[in-house]
Amino acid sequence: MASSARMLPEAILNGCRLKGISVIGTGDILHPVWLEMWEKTSVPVDMIAVPTTEVEGADRVHHLILLPDYDAAGNLADALAPFSKNIGKNGRPQVKLQGEDIACRVHDLGGMIGPAHAFTPWTSLYASHNSIASCYGDEPIDLLELGLSADSGYGSRIADLAGVPFLTNSDAHSPEPAKLGREFTRIETNSNHPDTMAVLDAVKAGTIVMNAGFFPEEGKYNRTACTRCFTPYSLSEAEAHKWKCPVDKGRIKKGVRDRAEELSSGPETQRPPYLHIIPLAEIIQRTLGTCSPTTKKCSDLYQRCLVAFGDEISVLTETPVDDIREFHLELGDAISAFREGRIVLHPGGGGQYGTFSLG
Repeated sequence: MASSARMLPEAILNGCRLKGISVIGTGDILHPVWLEMWEKTSVPVDMIAVPTTEVEGADRVHHLILLPDYDAAGNLADALAPFSKNIGKNGRPQVKLQGEDIACRVHDLGGMIGPAHAFTPWTSLYASHNSIASCYGDEPIDLLELGLSADSGYGSRIADLAGVPFLTNSDAHSPEPAKLGREFTRIETNSNHPDTMAVLDAVKAGTIVMNAGFFPEEGKYNRTACTRCFTPYSLSEAEAHKWKCPVDKGRIKKGVRDRAEELSSGPETQRPPYLHIIPLAEIIQRTLGTCSPTTKKCSDLYQRCLVAFGDEISVLTETPVDDIREFHLELGDAISAFREGRIVLHPGGGGQYGTFSLG
C-alpha cells in the first residue's frame, strides 16, 4: 500500500549499497508474504537486515518494533492476530491493543519497541498522549523514532525521554536512493562481525554515534498550519481561530515544533551529534535546475558521482569538497554550501513538505 512496485528486498539491498548503508530494517515483517520473501533473500555478508515492523495500536498510536529474527516475527504475528482484522493483508496492521499490551508481547519475544514518528500530529504517541506511561503503562520503551519533522533537540528537554535512545529512520516507500536512507542512525557495536542481535544490543545500550536526517523544517508537519491551504499559524493564532483556518475553513493542525515545546519542561539532556542532511539527488536537482531529481540528467550525474567517490553518504559527509569541485564545479559548490549551513529553509506544515535553497 502506497509503496513502489519495485520495493522488493533485492532492490532495497542494492539501494543500500549505493547509499552507503550497511544495516536496513525490513519494515512490514508481520505480513506473511513479505516475511517469506525476506526469509528467501540472500543478504550480503557485509550487510544486516533487521526484521522490523510498524503497527497501529489503540488511540491510533503507531509503534516501531525491532525483532531478533524471522521466527520472532512469525510468532509476534500469531500473538497479535486475534486482535487484528488485517494483520495478514496490511504491512502496517491495526491491532486493537493498548501500547502496554503490544509492548509486553514484543518483549516476551526478545524484541524492542517504541513510538514511531513520535511527534507527528495524526498517528503518534504525542498526538494522543502527554507521557510514555499514559500509552505504555508500566512496560518500558526501548527507543523513540523522531520522524522527519523533528531532530534530537525536539526531544532533549522532555523529561520523560531522558535515557531513551532516539532513532532517525527514513520509512522509505521506494528503493530509490533519494528516498532510501533520507534519515539514518550511526551506531557502534561491540562485535567485529555484527549481526542482528548486535544491532539490537547497540540500540538498547544507546551506543549511537550520530543521528542524521532532514532539517526539521523540511518535514510536512513541522509548523502549525492549515491542512487544506497550508497557511502557517502561530500556536496563539490557531487557538484564537479555534483551529479552523479563516482563509478556507480548513482544519489547522498543530505542528511538531509547537507540540515538542509544549512537552518540554526539564533541562536539556546530552544527545549524540545530529547531522542535518539533504539527499544527494535533491542537491543535484538544484544544481542542474531540473524539475525532478529522477530526470535522466540528474540520474546520470548521480551515478557518475558514485563511481567517482563510492557511495552517497560519503559524498555528503566525507569526500573533500575540492575533489568534488574537480569532478563537477557547480556540484562541489552546492555540497560546500550544504556542509557550511548556507541554506534557506521554507518550513513545511499541515501535510506539505518544506523546501530549501542553497546559498
